[in-house]
Amino acid sequence: MSNVRIGMVGYKFMGKAHSNAYRALPMFFPQVNRPVMKAICGRDPQGVETARAQFGWESAETDWRKLIGRDDIDLIDINAPSDAHKEIALAAAAAGKHIFCEKPLALTYADSVEMLEAAEKAGVKHMVGFNYRFAPAVQLAKKLISEGRIGTINHFRGFFLQDWIVDPSFPLVWRLQKEIAGSGSHGDLGAHVVDMARFLVGEFDEVIGMSETFVKERPLPSSMTGLSAKGDENAPRGPVTVDDATLFLARFKSGALGSIEATRFAPGHRCTNSFEINGSKGSIKFDFERMNELEVYFADDAEDVQGFRRVLATDPSHAYMDAWWPAGHTIGYEHTFTHEVHELMTAIAEDRQPVPNFVDGVRCQAVLEAVELSIQERRWVSLREFE
Repeated sequence: MSNVRIGMVGYKFMGKAHSNAYRALPMFFPQVNRPVMKAICGRDPQGVETARAQFGWESAETDWRKLIGRDDIDLIDINAPSDAHKEIALAAAAAGKHIFCEKPLALTYADSVEMLEAAEKAGVKHMVGFNYRFAPAVQLAKKLISEGRIGTINHFRGFFLQDWIVDPSFPLVWRLQKEIAGSGSHGDLGAHVVDMARFLVGEFDEVIGMSETFVKERPLPSSMTGLSAKGDENAPRGPVTVDDATLFLARFKSGALGSIEATRFAPGHRCTNSFEINGSKGSIKFDFERMNELEVYFADDAEDVQGFRRVLATDPSHAYMDAWWPAGHTIGYEHTFTHEVHELMTAIAEDRQPVPNFVDGVRCQAVLEAVELSIQERRWVSLREFE
């Protein structure tokens, strides 16, 4: 196996998660390519230097163009705000660097297509950050579906519920500004549910949705990082230009029906990323707040013992778990990123595209944009309009 030299743009919430994954991979998965943390990049010199020392990067840059131009970098990791994804990815592809980009891939479907085309033209590896696929319990759900053990899929219902901006005095962070984030709960949370639906059920056929922004204005922040921010409720206020909640119905090309909800206004829900899938032979349920568990129901169980069973997906037979702890010793959120990086490093070694890649990012973006169009025009929108 060989080294893959990483240059990372971004150093806050996702920057910490990615850095931790790069550091953990060689210890628990020594048989794959080794990520070498060459340089971390951010606009604030003091902030990025602090992150460099804390996370364990060799060097720091304050200009992503200089980072991409370095000849000791093989892969560019993009976890800066969404409005920066396209420009950085296009430059990385032009320089022949592999690309690992957080979701959503871009602000618009057209931009995401441009990013995919640039990466394909350059012949580089490209991956999009849908880390929830890599929970072992989700991998078990995929296995059960692929093996036909719950039969023909009829229903997918998924929701991602959070509550971190319910307080109207919470500051106007960048995630609440359309020009930076692209959309609100829809693109931030809903993108994960859309990808999960595609991963488990298949491609969408048509959608119809509705959305709402419950708090129209918020005080400007004095500082922000990740999902936290500081500000004075008496500070000047600015408009919230994204959705606080979006819900939509869907038909899949397979004939299954779906419903998806994303909101940041669900008090008591810190990170309820959940789905239920009903098939002709059984059902499965998952909730990320109990990420090591998958609830499974098989219709052919004896009548007197029928019911959902709790499967703890921590045995060595479950995806990735043979690298971690003895059976029953659970893993957490950060491990999904380690598994994601495992896929990225393995794909580079095997000279194939990792999964999920920019194709998945584009198809997710098409669904997100189709929902937005349906809300604007109050109609069903076919995904064929985005082909």
